[in-house]
Amino acid sequence: MSHKERILIQNTIQFVKQTLKNAEGGHDWFHIERVYKNSCLIAQGETCDFLVVQLGALLHDIADSKFYNGDETVGPAYAKAFLEKENVSTEIIDHVVKIIKNISFKGGNVSQTFRSKELDVVQDADRLDAIGAIGIARAFNYGGYKNRKLFDPEVKPNLQLTKEEYTNSKAPTINHFYEKLLLLKDKMNTKTGKKIAQERHVFMEQFLKQFYAEWNGDL
Repeated sequence: MSHKERILIQNTIQFVKQTLKNAEGGHDWFHIERVYKNSCLIAQGETCDFLVVQLGALLHDIADSKFYNGDETVGPAYAKAFLEKENVSTEIIDHVVKIIKNISFKGGNVSQTFRSKELDVVQDADRLDAIGAIGIARAFNYGGYKNRKLFDPEVKPNLQLTKEEYTNSKAPTINHFYEKLLLLKDKMNTKTGKKIAQERHVFMEQFLKQFYAEWNGDL
């Protein structure tokens, strides 16, 4: 990596830290940092543009639409403006913006409109942070942030959610495991991503087994 690229990454990190300093705990700088580290790890086993991967990882949640009344244009616009200010090439900016627009899981019935190896890497890293021990912690943190119930046996998971239903769901946090988290293992793109996801998936299954046993007074 050139000196100019290292400076760009440093500036991007500072921009993201400042922008997300008051963010919800599951979508703060530490989430970005974990996705960034996992992206760098996964990229080692892939043929891809490492600078695009780094920028995509760092900027992927710069303005998550769920905190902007569902507006999916804010994040790409923030990222584009920042990268233009840093004099990044139009080609790289366009690629990073497309990663941001296409990275999210928006419910099981929404198809992705853009593909690239760089998106595959960052998407896997982002999805890994949604599963396993960290994923469980993030799910319940966000559920508390939205004042959702932990679990309600009367409210069954909906595996046919539309994009709008998924975005506006007020279902208990446990339902989120079935509507998203347990589905991610089979949606991974890369060899490294798939391997790590399998391990984290098993951990979530073990957690759910323990959760239900405690809920039902079996332990």
